[in-house]
Amino acid sequence: MGKLEGKVAIVTGAARGTGEATARLFVEEGARVLLVDVLDEQGEKVAAELGSTAAYHRLDVRKPEAWAAGLAAAEQAFGAVTVLVNNAAILEVASFEEHSHERIQEVLDVNLVGPFLGMQAVIPGMDEAGGGSIVNVGSIDSLEGEVGIAAYGASKWGLRGLTKCAALELGRRAIRVNLVAAAPGSSEMSAPFFAQTTKRLQERIAAGEEIDLAGPPVQPMGRGAGSVRHVAQMVAFLASEESAYCNGGDYAVDGGFTAGHIFPGSPGSY
Repeated sequence: MGKLEGKVAIVTGAARGTGEATARLFVEEGARVLLVDVLDEQGEKVAAELGSTAAYHRLDVRKPEAWAAGLAAAEQAFGAVTVLVNNAAILEVASFEEHSHERIQEVLDVNLVGPFLGMQAVIPGMDEAGGGSIVNVGSIDSLEGEVGIAAYGASKWGLRGLTKCAALELGRRAIRVNLVAAAPGSSEMSAPFFAQTTKRLQERIAAGEEIDLAGPPVQPMGRGAGSVRHVAQMVAFLASEESAYCNGGDYAVDGGFTAGHIFPGSPGSY
């Protein structure tokens, strides 16, 4: 029997990346899952591949009425929702001054307001069911700063704060709320970040600037070692009864990247 046997889950942003990996693992572990996204063709394809214990529903996380409809669809298909995974997110890559007001608002609406609305939607049903687990998928940018992603970073720090506030309010009602601070994520979402980083480096090199690409920080377990499956495994743990005493926590899935920095040449370095 899987660790999520008997659970009914909603996973947002489930058409690809971390959300897709999470939905697939949840089904493997015995859960019934409503995949929600705005990428209909991809979401429907994933749900069809997962079979009768999964279904797809279009849901714009920014809209309360969309959450009400999505919750109703999950309950009609599978029963009371006892797990919510707030994974849907968008990324804006720009310098601080380049962020437009419209784009800042959009990032905050999807990445922070969306999870807030989702949590509000599922809480009454979780109360009736005797409890549940809410897992917010943050980022290593929920734990430290980064250049070029001010709006995204602010949204993920906000999600971390929301997680802790909700955990304090809901813990005595047997509803646990935790955050996964992920390094690996959707390759489609992160592609613009890497593309712009590469472009800026090429421009600086072309201008004759010397760039030290070998300097700190260094990833302790090696770059490129993580995958969305690793993140999904942490999400599944927090959704399961194995994490029954975990509430309000930040769980980094980053290979130790946010633990500190390794300076080449110092004792214990490599």
